[in-house]
Order: sequence, then structure tokens, then C-alpha cells
Amino acid sequence: MSNETEIAKLSYPESPKIVTKEIPGPKSQEILKKSHESESMARGAGAFPFVFDTGQGATVQDPDGNILIDISAGVAVSSIGRGHPEVIKAIEQQSRQLMHAGDMSNTRRTELAQAISAIMPGELKNNTITYFAQSGSGAVESAIKFVRMITGRQQIVAFHGAYHGVWMGCGSLTTGDKYRAGFGPHMPGVIHVPYPYCYRCCFNLEYPGCDLQCAKYVDYVLNTPYTGADDVGALIFEPQQGEGGYVIPPKGYVEIIKKACEKHGALFIADEIQAGAGRSGKMWSIEHTDITPDMITWGKGMGGDLPMAGLSMRKDLALKVKEATQPNTFAGNALSSVVTMTNLKVLTADKNALITRAGNLGEQIKKWLLQETEATGLVGDIRGRGLFIGIEMVKDVQTREPLDQNSMLKLIVTMLNKGVIMIPCGRNGNVFRFMPPLVLTEKQARKAVEIFADSVKSL
Repeated sequence: MSNETEIAKLSYPESPKIVTKEIPGPKSQEILKKSHESESMARGAGAFPFVFDTGQGATVQDPDGNILIDISAGVAVSSIGRGHPEVIKAIEQQSRQLMHAGDMSNTRRTELAQAISAIMPGELKNNTITYFAQSGSGAVESAIKFVRMITGRQQIVAFHGAYHGVWMGCGSLTTGDKYRAGFGPHMPGVIHVPYPYCYRCCFNLEYPGCDLQCAKYVDYVLNTPYTGADDVGALIFEPQQGEGGYVIPPKGYVEIIKKACEKHGALFIADEIQAGAGRSGKMWSIEHTDITPDMITWGKGMGGDLPMAGLSMRKDLALKVKEATQPNTFAGNALSSVVTMTNLKVLTADKNALITRAGNLGEQIKKWLLQETEATGLVGDIRGRGLFIGIEMVKDVQTREPLDQNSMLKLIVTMLNKGVIMIPCGRNGNVFRFMPPLVLTEKQARKAVEIFADSVKSL
């Protein structure tokens, strides 16, 4: 699906449409009040001032009738938009046949495992075995355990700025302060190294003159005596870093760290939970490099409207994991499996037209963002691939001092009241994520950019 007219039919035609004096409106405020009284605010967006009521395509509506363009995609989940007609049709049909089967075999689960193996990158194509989970955290947690059983080693290398989930094991790989504080002690054996964040290089170097010192440092840690990395089973890497600021590694970086892993005898895990499922302009963001990982964790946009995640491993590795050692009652749910297969069908139709479109539209959006915001002096960097774009906000483009949190909150609220949902990330909380459903139209994209730019200018 690449025709703009057809794609536009998936969303509310009148978006954005604001009917209340401010957002949240009175009905939404009442629901938010009840939510705070009855739900744990430990959830990620507990204080976000918007209530989702209905959704279509790249648009959502709150209980007050406000319709907004959704640039969050449910945190990169709604890859083909909310309520896609093909998905609704699949749910209606499958719900009459089978939904829950326990952790036992069901036809849809097996079909999905085969379909996923068929779209794996490089040498993993048709050469993987998949372990199913319900969330990205579950997929990474399982990867940690499987790595230990497969390699007999205990240590794992992860990166500064990493987000791999919030459970005890995967949460120890995650470096965000708010996800770690008060939950320690964390899992031992985790070694963190710098991610290639060129805009804020920890070595104070500039690419390409830096000669990729950050990659060579990973090689140094893994393959030099007395660094403490003497028992590393795997390195887990986001080919496009998500929560850490929507950061893209420079060309050549991933190839160096993959060779470092091979030299050490460590497995290479690509975490594709946020950047996969076509968001980068390719099915997997690791496909922007020349390497094949040993394992891939995936989730979010693969399942879309229903929870689905998993760990796909090279067959020879998976066969080293003992049977019946990692039960998961709700994994591979038949209904979620058929929805995931439907998502993949839509994403890969017409020679991956929707994925290719995401890559092209993303490049256009970056140009629009630069044109509209350059004169404001508040946008330090615009980066990304496809519909995975980071907009780093600063107080001063010369000093690169991060924009303060009060100003970021003002921007969020201003955009909401103008009809756009956009959420932040980053180590300083100063990076806006342009991560809409892949069915965002060019018209919606242009409008969202205009609203973002107007909101920035209002500061």
C-alpha cells in the first residue's frame, strides 16, 4: 500500500480537530483523575495529559471528541496504524476459531514462526528458531538466559543510553536513571560501553576524523587483558538507539564491533524492538549495515494492535537450549499470531512498498523540519532513518546545552492543543521522537511538522 489516497482512508479525515478549550478536556480530566486513583503511575506515561478513546490509522480521538495526529504510534507500535481493516478482519475470523492455547503448539503460532524466519536479514533468513513473548522486556530477558545456557558465559556488554526493558535482567542492561533508581542491586556481570552518539561524543571527537574510536574502544574492552571482560557471552546492541535519543551509528561502526564479538567468542544480539518492523525504511534496521546478528529481539510494531514479541535465534544456537526450561503461558497466542502475520502481510505487500515509502517520507520530513526550525535556534540536531527521527532540542545551538524540562513540557502541551501527539526521549529528556504509524500521509506529516515548528517558535 503506497497510494496516498488509499492510505488517507485509514485515518479520521478531519484530523486534527480540536473541540475543547484545552487538552485534556473535562471528560478526559475525569478519567485521568480516576486513573491516578486506581492505576499505578509506575507505568511509563503515567502523567501524560491525554486519554486515548478511539483510533484510526495515524489518528486518535479522546473522550471529549478531540482528534489528533499521532506521531507516537503508541511508542512505535502501530506500524500499519490503529484498526487497520485487514487486522480487524483477521481478528474477527480468528476469534471464532482459537485464541488461547497455552504454551503448546497451535497452527497460527507455527505459521508465524516460519513467516518470521523467512524475513530475517542476511544469513538468518530461513535459519532461525523463535521463542515467543508478550513484550520486549520478555524477549530480552529470555535472550539473557539463553545466552548463558548456549555459551556457558555470564557477562553481557550493553551500551550507555540503552533501553532493553525494565525487568530485573533486561533492566540491568537499560541505563536510564529513572528505570534503575531504587530498584537495585542490579544483575551482576553487565559491562556498559559508550554508544556512538556523534552529536554528544564522549571522546570529544568528530566523525569521520575520529576514526571510529568508540568502536575500537569496544574492541579494546572485549579483547584486551585486564579490562574485566573475561566471561562475555553476548553484546546487545540497538542498531538505532531508541530511548537513549533516537541515535544512529556512523557508517562502519557496527562492522567493527561485530568483528570484536567474533574475536572474543561473544554472540551479537540486535535489539530491533523499537526500530524494526519497517520503521527505518528496511524491515530490520540492522539491514543498513553489512552484518548479520546471531539473535534478534523484536516486538512493538510486529504485533501492532495486539501484544507480540519474540527472540529469533540462529538454529544451531537455539538447539543448545534445553526443552521445557522457559515456559510462558500466554506466548504465541493464536489471535496475536494472526494479527502479527497480517501486519507483516501489509508491510511487505507490493515489494515492501509501505516500508520503502517510510524511508522516502522520512527523508522528506527531515528536510521540512530543518527548513521550518533552523531559524529558531532551539533545534540542535535532526537525525534518523525512515520514520524513526530524533529532534534534539537545545537552549543554544553553539553550546548544545539541553533544553530544560519545563520547556519540553510546554512544547508537549502546546502541540496537544494544536492537534499533535509527540513524545520525548533522550538522556536529557530533550529529544522529540517523530515515530508515527507508517500509514501517516504526506499531508498529515506536513501538518505535524508545521505544528511542531509553530510550537517551538512560541517558546
